[in-house]
Amino acid sequence: METCAVHPAIYVFASSTLLLSACASGGNPSPAQTPAAPQPVKIANPASVFCIQQGGKLRMEKTPQGERMLCILPDGREVDEWNFFRQHHPAPKP
Repeated sequence: METCAVHPAIYVFASSTLLLSACASGGNPSPAQTPAAPQPVKIANPASVFCIQQGGKLRMEKTPQGERMLCILPDGREVDEWNFFRQHHPAPKP
């Protein structure tokens, strides 16, 4: 019976190929696995919404302290939107 001798270089080549393919498959996640950046929550300003619900219009006013939003009411009065909101929505009593 005749035996076939396999050259040792074939074993080295095969094992190197398997090792390299195993290393190449792991690592960085694919783009489908990368989590998406969180989206900012869009919540309306309750004072602005209340002003508009009362028939008012909003106008931004620049002051030395910064900016503030005014509510121009249907009767022509100009009031700070948050002051107007708090007048009609007092804090609950404890």
